[in-house]
Amino acid sequence: MTTVALIDYGSGNLRSAEKALARAAQENATGHEIVVTDKPDVAATAERIVLPGVGAFADCMRGLSALPGMVDALSEAALKRGVPFLGICVGMQWLLTGSREAPDQPGLGYFEGWCERFPEGSEKVPHVGWDHIVTRTSSPARLFAGVEQNEFVYYTHSYFVPTTISHNWQAQGEDPVAACTHYIKTFAAAVEHENVMGVQFHPEKSSAAGLRILKNFLEFPC
Repeated sequence: MTTVALIDYGSGNLRSAEKALARAAQENATGHEIVVTDKPDVAATAERIVLPGVGAFADCMRGLSALPGMVDALSEAALKRGVPFLGICVGMQWLLTGSREAPDQPGLGYFEGWCERFPEGSEKVPHVGWDHIVTRTSSPARLFAGVEQNEFVYYTHSYFVPTTISHNWQAQGEDPVAACTHYIKTFAAAVEHENVMGVQFHPEKSSAAGLRILKNFLEFPC
């Protein structure tokens, strides 16, 4: 049985993410075991890694960094060994250089760019609830195979990933923004480059569409 490491850094909606991943694995007979872990050696040997995120950028990143060896284990797996890697919500934002929410707290830096805050105006901030996603034809969008255009997913966030980001490694040219949503501004709903992926929404709370996206991640070729 292959292992999916769901990283536990003391925050994040672990139980819901664990249940949704387990359901996607069971219903599609993918043969994956979902392991919640705070151990870098488990992450280092897993066949897939999921990094959830709920809360403030700096607090969550400090929680991750407080696990000795975890950041290095994640980077080794994602950037050198090509392990399929999925960041959820703040877990996706961590893939960037940093966030305006906490400019002094570096992100993981897998993608070049900074998270921005929604401007105050006629719409409420944070952006909470169901909203639709539009996949981009310039991206492979492998996470969204079988997901209908304008499908609705569930969000809760005040900061967003701009659509102008780029990736920091290997061959250049591919647009890493796989899908977008418009709320006050058009932002990246999902990013994807080779084996590294992220979604701003919560697939574990996004009903059938979310389960399909998790299925696609579990079936992503190593």
